[in-house]
Amino acid sequence: MKGNIVIMENIIIEGTGRTPAVVFDAVKGFLELSGRSIPENSLAFYKPLFDWIDDYVQKPHNQTLISFNLEYFNTSSSKCILDMLRKLERLAEEGHKAHVKWYFDEGDEDMEESGNDFKSLINLDIELVMK
Repeated sequence: MKGNIVIMENIIIEGTGRTPAVVFDAVKGFLELSGRSIPENSLAFYKPLFDWIDDYVQKPHNQTLISFNLEYFNTSSSKCILDMLRKLERLAEEGHKAHVKWYFDEGDEDMEESGNDFKSLINLDIELVMK
């Protein structure tokens, strides 16, 4: 803590064959998930990320970029991603700039469709980006 300013710890998690790489940087306003998300227990993996987002949305960067660069995720991860996006909706609701980039490989119709599904459910600016 410096004076009255609370410095949030960044979250950096190296990806594995079952869990995504995570970079949550409060100072830069950058949140990224990449790789595969098929953890044994999705809620146990995502809970610290949810808690971090709850803190972040209270004092966000003036512009937040959320990047999903996933090659595959299972159903329980899908629910966690939806919950994460719902928490991030508060940024837009409170007048902060928030932009989501949803990356998918050319020809990966499932991942493109997932991006469109989230786009229809979430009140955030979600851009689908073909790699």
